[in-house]
Order: sequence, then structure tokens, then C-alpha cells
Amino acid sequence: MPATTEEGPRHRTGHPPGATPVETPLLLPLLKASHPVPAAAVTGLTALLASALGLGAAAGLEAVAAVAAGQLSVGWCNDRVDLRRDRAAGRRDKPLAMGTLRPGAVGTAAFVALLACVPLSLACGLLAGSVHLGCVAAAWAYNLWLKRTVLSWLPYTVAFGLLPAFLTLALPGRPWPPWWLTAAAAMLATSAHFANVLPDIEDDLAGGVRGLPQRLGRRASTAWAAVTAFASCVVLAVGPTGSVSLSGGVLIGTTLVLCLISVAGPPALSGGRLPFAAIMAMAGADAVLLVLAGGTQPAGPLWP
Repeated sequence: MPATTEEGPRHRTGHPPGATPVETPLLLPLLKASHPVPAAAVTGLTALLASALGLGAAAGLEAVAAVAAGQLSVGWCNDRVDLRRDRAAGRRDKPLAMGTLRPGAVGTAAFVALLACVPLSLACGLLAGSVHLGCVAAAWAYNLWLKRTVLSWLPYTVAFGLLPAFLTLALPGRPWPPWWLTAAAAMLATSAHFANVLPDIEDDLAGGVRGLPQRLGRRASTAWAAVTAFASCVVLAVGPTGSVSLSGGVLIGTTLVLCLISVAGPPALSGGRLPFAAIMAMAGADAVLLVLAGGTQPAGPLWP
């Protein structure tokens, strides 16, 4: 899913753009090239959602494995596609750009992970697996094309909006998720997209990446990230029962404070990594609230 396609600010260095790859143990650089932090975050969120929705251990493990494979494929695809731009930007945090990995190794890893994702997804059921493969396809479309267009937000919205459906469709009876869960996931992912690109807008524009956040600019993108994150939290807090619980009220209040800091804080903070960190904190709070909601309604955890 697209959340793995952008990670960390760019660091400039004197490293020659055409540097010859150096011999180094393959596993660690390959793992770093997969964008491990966001990949682990998405996979962990999937595990929490699977638990909240009542998936059994075996079905939950299959779903988590499918998401992990998809995330790895998307991360490696991103680094391979962005190789030339990352070298030009002097990305010291990218093993491929620094020459410690060969392009062929990363490309092969991406396709192997993608191939593994297919049977792992379909093991969750034909309909559920098809939904997840559609999510992964949206993420690859982002890497290959849409990240440079005004529709850069769309893969995030679609892929993460459908993640709950992937899990609920793996349940007995194959139910679709409630509207509020789909809406909250989609808005949270849209917010993450806007927040995630804020530190790199200038470098992105210089490299020819003109997604919607880059076209809108830093101030407008920060506002969009804040508004959609707050809306996601409100929907998630109100949706299960139609009223706000104590934990939901705390979540809404915390999110509002984070959003205000992101939008109205000093330029040195609002223009850097703070909005991204705030969105990730909101995602963690959302996941906790989902688990709590599932634990209090064992007969049908996420349906009113």
C-alpha cells in the first residue's frame, strides 16, 4: 500500500550519482530499501484490525502475511523507480542510491514479493484476496505513475479505505465493513499522504514530482492533512455506537490539539516533520480505539 512509498527527509551528500555498487552483505541493505518502518506500521495495524474484527489466529496470520508481502513489494518498487531521482538528490538513507545495492537485486525482490503476495492474499478467500490485490495494484500505480499527478492522493485513499474490507471479507459470511470504518481508514490515509510529503516538497518539485500536495504547497497541504486526520478520528470515535465514549472523546481532543499545533505552530515546526509525526500518532490512537471497540462488543465487534 502507498503508505510505504515515502520515508524520511532527503539528505544531500557528495556521493557521485553514478557510483559503482560496492560489495556488502545483501540482507540488511535490502531490508532498508523496503521502507521497513512504514511497512511494519501498516502490517502491525493490519494485525490489530484483524484482532478487533474477530479473525481467528490462522486467518489473521494469513492476512498479515499477505499485507507484509505487499508492503515489501511496494517499498522495493518505490526505491527502484526513484533510483535516478534519489541519486540526484544525494539520498544517503537509500542503499540503492548509495550504490550498496544493485538495481537488479531490488527489482527482483519487488517482483518476488509481489508474486508471493498473490497466493497469500487469495488464501484469505477469493473476494478478500482480490480486494487486497487491488490495494497493492493501487500502490504500484502510485509508484509508477500517479505520484507525479494531481491524483497522487487516490491510491492512498483507495488502498487503505479497502483494507478493512480485505479483513472483514475473510470472516465467515464475508461481510463488508461498516461505512464508518471504511471512511475513517480512507481519510486517515489521505491525511498521511499530505503530511508525508511536507518535508520534501522543494526536492520533489526539483525532481519533477508534482503530486497534489506539491501543487498545493506546504501551507495548504498541512491544512488538508490536519482536517482529514481530525475528520477520520471523529468518524472512528462516533461511528461504532453513534455517540462518543470517554476514550473517543480523549482521542478527538488529542487529535484536535495535534492538528492545531501542525497548522498554527511556528513555521520551523509546521514546515518540517511535525505534521507527519502527528498523523502517525493519530493512526496509533485510532488502532488502539479499534481494539478497545472490538473488545467491548464480542458478538459483533465493529457492527452497531
